[in-house]
Parts: sequence; C-alpha cells; structure tokens
Amino acid sequence: MKQSMSFEHLQPWPELHQLAAFAEDYACGDPQSALVKMRCLMEKVVGVIYAKLKLPVYPNSSIVDKLTADEFRSVVPKPIQDKLHAIRKSGNRAAHEGKVSQQEAVWILKESYFVSCYFYVAYAGGKQEDLAAFTAPDCEKAAEQTSAAFTRENNKLKAKLQDNEARLQQALDELKAAEQAQAEAQKEAAKLKQAVNQEALEAAKSGFESLSGFNFNEAETRARIIDMDLRAAGWDVSLDDSSTEEVGKEVEVTGQPTQTGIGYVDYVLWDDDGKPLALIEAKRTRESVEKGRQQAILYANALEKQYGQRPVIFYSNGYDIRILDDAQGYNSRRLYGYYSKSSLQYLIKQRSLKKDLNKTPIDTNVAGRLYQMESISRVCERFTDKHRRALVVQATGTGKTRVSIALAKRLLEAGWAKRVLFLCDRKELRKQAGNAFNEHTNEPLYVVGKSKKDAAA
Repeated sequence: MKQSMSFEHLQPWPELHQLAAFAEDYACGDPQSALVKMRCLMEKVVGVIYAKLKLPVYPNSSIVDKLTADEFRSVVPKPIQDKLHAIRKSGNRAAHEGKVSQQEAVWILKESYFVSCYFYVAYAGGKQEDLAAFTAPDCEKAAEQTSAAFTRENNKLKAKLQDNEARLQQALDELKAAEQAQAEAQKEAAKLKQAVNQEALEAAKSGFESLSGFNFNEAETRARIIDMDLRAAGWDVSLDDSSTEEVGKEVEVTGQPTQTGIGYVDYVLWDDDGKPLALIEAKRTRESVEKGRQQAILYANALEKQYGQRPVIFYSNGYDIRILDDAQGYNSRRLYGYYSKSSLQYLIKQRSLKKDLNKTPIDTNVAGRLYQMESISRVCERFTDKHRRALVVQATGTGKTRVSIALAKRLLEAGWAKRVLFLCDRKELRKQAGNAFNEHTNEPLYVVGKSKKDAAA
C-alpha cells in the first residue's frame, strides 16, 4: 500500500487513502492525473456522506446534483461545500482540457486535505490532534529529474492511472447498482424531503466544530475558484495575489462609504486601452450572492467616475455567478462562467452601437405576411422592454423559419446581436433551414454537426 505525507488518517478507507496518496505523488510530476484523482476522491467522500446520513438520492444523480441538493447543503458546512466545488471544477478541467499547473494541483491537494480532515473527524470519530499537518509536495525537487527519467516515470504513472481508473470505473458501476437497489427499497426517495439521521447529523456538525483550530481559509478558496473560472474564459490571471495587465486584484477606488473613503475591488478586468471592462465582487459562500450586488454597484460607480467607462458587474460567492449590465438597463441574471475579453468588449460597444430595434426595418421579402410581421414586432417590443426571452407559436406551414430569419436579420442590423443560434431537432430541418438562411441573408453560416457526407451532398 502506498504511503502518503498528509492523508494517513484515511487508512480506514483503503480506496480513499490510495486515491489521496497517488494524487499527492502525482501533484508535481503529473498535475493533470493528480487533479483527476482528487476529483474521484471527492466523489467517493460525498458518496460515503450520503450513505452515512442516509440522505435521499436518485440513482442517476450527478455529483453536481448531490452537492447542490438541499439535504446535503443542510448538513455539510459551507466551507467544506466550497472546497468540494473547487475540487470538482479543477478535476473537470484536468479531465477535459488538460490545462493545469503544479500550483493548482498543490492547492487542490491542500483543499482535499481539509475535506479529508473534516470527513475523518465527523464520520470516523477521529480527533484533531491525531491529524498530521499538511505537507506540500516539493515540486522543486521533482523538477530536478532528468528528462529521460521523468518520461519513464510518467509512463509508469500513466499505466498505473489507467489501471486505477479501470478499477474506479468498476467500483462506480457497483456503486450505481447499489444505488439502484437502494432506490427500489426507498420509494420515498422521490420526495427528496425525508428526514435525515439526526444522530449522524449531530455528529457531523460537532465534527466540524471540533476542527475549529484549522484555518480553512474560505476567502482563499473562493478567490482560487474565481481565478480558475477566469483562466477558463481566457484571462491572464496571476497564480498569487498580484495583478496582471488583464486582471487586477484588490484594486483601490475612492468615494466609498468608509471612514477613509477608500475601498478595494476584488477583481477588475482591464481592456487593452487601460479602461475597466468588468469588475467582480466576491462574497463569502455562507452569504447570499445578492449581498455583493450593492457593493459592486458602488465600486462600478467609482471606476466609471475615474475612467469614464462603466464596467460590467459580476458578483459571486465562488460558484454562484451573476452578471449585472445596468448600463444597458438589464437586471441581474445567473451565469455559468465569466465572459471572455472579446465578449466584454462587444458588450461595452453595444451601448453606443445599438439602434432602436422597433424602428429597424423588417425584411418583408423574407417575412412579408401581416401575421409574420406582427410576430416579429411583438418579439422586438419585448426585447426592448429588457426581457431576454420570447416565445412564438405558429402552425405548420405558416413560415416559422422565415420569421426566424427576418427576426435574426433585424437583431443583427440593429446591433442587438453578434451571432444567432438556430437549433433543429432533425437533419432534414437543418438542411432546409441552412438553405433558407443562405438564400435570404449575406451573413456567414456555420452548420454544427454537419458530416462530410452531408457537405458533399
């Protein structure tokens, strides 16, 4: 059995212990594999918590479903939830994109260590004094390996990883079968509101409270998650608390309701001309994300006064992200990631390029029937009133595609849209729509999902 520096308290769970030990070993030499291992570890820990507390869960629930379920969030402390989301996001990026660093792997290893400590004390009756302090891997020493030695070791690790992943998949299959059997035995699981095991719940809460001596550093976890999401959107973010040309951290602003009149914006996303494109206000995960809204507005006011350009506002508690483009009169809405620089640049330009949508002509050569023009007008009026959704219902043969084309043209010509997505549920409809768009517009058309055989036809 492989030994570890910081996770020996997981030995009562051999599978968890080995995942952590290998992740620790890979952190410097193969950070991608380390992050995948830690994501697997996190999934296993969550599974054990569900089993221990007898929380209701559907057999096909994803890890996101489990982490965001009301029952889970009510029994697991917010700082631990935050760390679980950080591990999940890093593991996903490592598995699907492969763009990871040693620094990120070591940080996630530390987050996994804190989760494992909570798990050990809350669910195994362990004591804090039995826990070894976290020891970060020495990546500088690992870097001294020769290239040939590193290649040989890396190949061995990859072979081991494939073997362990196969075993993990087998274990997950068995877990899924067990969950299905459990679902059959628990008909009330569909309600998702059954009472949890109160005794286990109290043990979990007291277990976290007994770890009060640990510095879980919730602010650092929250900032690292935001850093990770910004990198995924293409922003150049430093690995520490320093600022870069694109992303400023703790940017000082004046005119704030404080004793000194000075405040510090958590993040400012800069344009190439030195003007602010957006700001991000981060709030603690135990607080509602909406609490950051008013603070962010005050910071936006200060930046607008200083630079003559109002930034787009993002506010987040780490994994809940909302956007507020109040310069265009929109209310806030939830996002699943931050905007790229080009998207923010376009959003800023829209403020001056937008025309009156209701006065932009409708192409009657495309949709010239009265009811078609009426549909387009009503949709445009709704968009002008700052709504973001509209529904048009038309009978077969009344020209739904033509209405869509004319509406898209109007939005593009008025500067209200940069790209338009037209979805089809069948290949024949996709072909018909593609021909219709090519016939009536001069905009470049890109068909997603079109095979070489379709293109040749």
